Amino acid sequence: MSDQQAGLGPAIPVLRIFDAAKAREFYLDFLGFALIWEHRFSDDLPLYAEIALGDCCLHLSEHHGDACPGSRLRIACEDLDAYQRSLLDKHYGYARPGIDEQPWGREMTVADPFGNRLTFFDPSEDD
Repeated sequence: MSDQQAGLGPAIPVLRIFDAAKAREFYLDFLGFALIWEHRFSDDLPLYAEIALGDCCLHLSEHHGDACPGSRLRIACEDLDAYQRSLLDKHYGYARPGIDEQPWGREMTVADPFGNRLTFFDPSEDD
């Protein structure tokens, strides 16, 4: 089967979270993602949710074993400077991300409250 015949879509990373309220504060309020859907088997069981910003889709899970904390994602960002300014303007108490100049291009890494790192990069400069 060739790559074209497989019909694969984009990967959707699953990130481990430990506190739904902290995840909402970070991903929705600070980073600007929108909640697409969320699921719990009952009110006292762990959350599993989908969030999105532009073409970036992530799943967040409180379920033990779904993912391990400490993951790192690279996310293309068409206007890295504008996105950084929008984050700094929110005066989030736990992050003031800067843009780093790397040999392969410019990138901005933000750590979530659960040890995961999201690196936003300018795709026009990335090798």
